[in-house]
Amino acid sequence: FKLDSFKEMLKLNEINVEKEGYELKFLGKNYSKFQSGLETETVIVPDIEHNSKEENINSENMYIVGDNLDALRHLLKSYSNKIKCIYIDPPYNTGKDGFVYNDSFSFTSEILSEKMGIDEEEAKRIIELKGKSSHSAWLTFMYSRLLLAQSLLSNDGAIFISIDENEQANLKLICDDIFGEGNLVADFIWNNKYTVSNDTDVSYQHENIYCYCKNRNDFILSLLPRTEKQNKDYKNRDNDPKGPWKPTPLHARSGNEKSLYEITFDNGITWKAPTGRYPRYSKENLQNFYKNNELYFNKNGGVDKKTYLSEVRDGVTCGTLWSYEDVGHSHGNNEEISEILGKGIFNDPKGIELLTRIINLSVKDKTSIILDFFSGSATTAHAVMELNKEDNGNRKYIMVQLPEEIKEDKVAYKEGYRTIDEIGRERIRRAGEKIKEENPNIDYGFKLFRLKEVEQNMIDKIIEFDPEAPTLLVKDYVEAFKYENTSGKDTILTTWLNEDGYGLIVKSKKVKLINYEIDVCNNSAYIIEQGITSEDIMKLIEMIEDNKLSINRIVIYPYSIQFNIIHELKNNIKQLHVDVELIERY
Repeated sequence: FKLDSFKEMLKLNEINVEKEGYELKFLGKNYSKFQSGLETETVIVPDIEHNSKEENINSENMYIVGDNLDALRHLLKSYSNKIKCIYIDPPYNTGKDGFVYNDSFSFTSEILSEKMGIDEEEAKRIIELKGKSSHSAWLTFMYSRLLLAQSLLSNDGAIFISIDENEQANLKLICDDIFGEGNLVADFIWNNKYTVSNDTDVSYQHENIYCYCKNRNDFILSLLPRTEKQNKDYKNRDNDPKGPWKPTPLHARSGNEKSLYEITFDNGITWKAPTGRYPRYSKENLQNFYKNNELYFNKNGGVDKKTYLSEVRDGVTCGTLWSYEDVGHSHGNNEEISEILGKGIFNDPKGIELLTRIINLSVKDKTSIILDFFSGSATTAHAVMELNKEDNGNRKYIMVQLPEEIKEDKVAYKEGYRTIDEIGRERIRRAGEKIKEENPNIDYGFKLFRLKEVEQNMIDKIIEFDPEAPTLLVKDYVEAFKYENTSGKDTILTTWLNEDGYGLIVKSKKVKLINYEIDVCNNSAYIIEQGITSEDIMKLIEMIEDNKLSINRIVIYPYSIQFNIIHELKNNIKQLHVDVELIERY
């Protein structure tokens, strides 16, 4: 829809639509929305060798190597409204962290202008955002990703986003725009440094962590566990059978003269509120407390009400100020990852304590999925495994990381790492080995997938393909999707299963016809490779008729099947007594 053209038409008819109003505008916003709605042009390649290892073969955790915008588009096919918690630590746009907007533009300014209904000059300015680190570039980068993330969240799900002072104000504005102001849960302040830098006039000792939920009516933060420090005042001074307690004064600051009284208990001790204070409880209540042994009379003649630890709720409300004493600090996080991978391999990661708190606050169901699409050193995955180890939970994680190249002068490069995702995956592997020793009953492995672009020469061949022309297929349009140790069929099948909503970790069942095997998942059958014959088609129809194969969809890859066989399949499906849809995916 060409909005600008529509507005111009209204102006010609002297209809005024230009009214002032509060809204967020930045160069690239409309492009971000447009971009989030585009279909992905990559395929999902499972790492068969990795995924077949003992620790990974039955794992429900996932690690995706690729651009996170593309990964989010893929995930929407199967995981829309299913993610309980998202945590991301995106680039901060400090001017020193190397952030530049590098999303690919597959359109010229002329085509973009036509597709978005904007003038060509604006389209050109949008394309020129590439390689920039301006506020508009950062917002354009984040907006499309957060739009997709919002769709992935379950109704009772929430997203936590770490940010520093450079873009925190802008981040809140785009989150208000995407999630809605009413769905802001909190702006948490993490005191992440315990020292003051003396080389500047202001030393920043905190980061912001914004928390937004999908629906504030369905989401509530969990209580934080009580700490030893919070429980230290509860002691059993008189061997009370109700357990530890702490003294609570019987008086309060507020009240009036009419509420004042004096009471003498059966043990002869008299109590009245100190000067300037008023009784907290009625005279009748104090008598009942006395009868129930809920008052404590100290050696100095003072009287207190016992507040029992057993009566205190099991947890405390989360505050917005998070101390490094409770959730760690940057220096400690560096030491934490150094113990796992070695010193200098990855700098300034988030820590396990921080992620553990975030997951505990937002995830009550121990089978939930946690997503991190700026995975980095994979702290989120590590934290999920640690929590599962502690309570035998079955929380699952999905990590997404761009295979960002490591510079040759970095310690990680010298240690053999070439891309950031290699660091994250090695951390998961090493952490998993240690966790396995402590609790072998949890899922400490992960399935590995890579997003790959289809080569242009393959696209050209597909475009030129004439399904009605060949009687004998010569070219193999399946093996064109072979990547290293993964066959073309595995790539196509994995991509299609996810596209059809079955997810990335589902396993298809092999069903033998005459000489050809098809893949079946739930109510869908997939025919991908070459070689299916008329006899196989008849066997397939027979199995459906006899209820030996309960399906209602047959998805075929026409490049692998002769035209006359497809025609035969169509005709036979029409004769079935059950409804079966034939889907041709070109």
